[in-house]
Amino acid sequence: MQFSVMKLLIIFCLLQLTGCAATRPVLYPNGHFNTVGMEIADTDIDSCIALANASGANQSEVSQTVKQTTEGAVVGGATGAAVGAILGNAGQGAATGAAGAATGRFTRSILNSDKADPVYQKFVNRCLRDKGYDVVGWN
Repeated sequence: MQFSVMKLLIIFCLLQLTGCAATRPVLYPNGHFNTVGMEIADTDIDSCIALANASGANQSEVSQTVKQTTEGAVVGGATGAAVGAILGNAGQGAATGAAGAATGRFTRSILNSDKADPVYQKFVNRCLRDKGYDVVGWN
């Protein structure tokens, strides 16, 4: 049974990570934007995104999601093992606790996964501002 739960969790993780569209900056149509047009603006956005990625800023919080899910599994496993030991089956308790806690942490992280990393956003915003654009938000 535990193997099936873990398989479902892995499939769910992959579907969620591949199904999330990346957020992009929304530009105010200021003088610079009106002069260069949307095609050049998109190229400039792409170059700022590439620069942010090359500089080590993370586009999404995937690494944070992995870290939180792992932490949840470790804490849940330890708690489950302790409860299982008291009730007579530490191994089953550890597996159940780890799966439950990891699923809870992962689900919470996925619900917030549409948000770009704040450092990444600031990096791209500054790059675009330096190019003459006015970023009003992200979609």
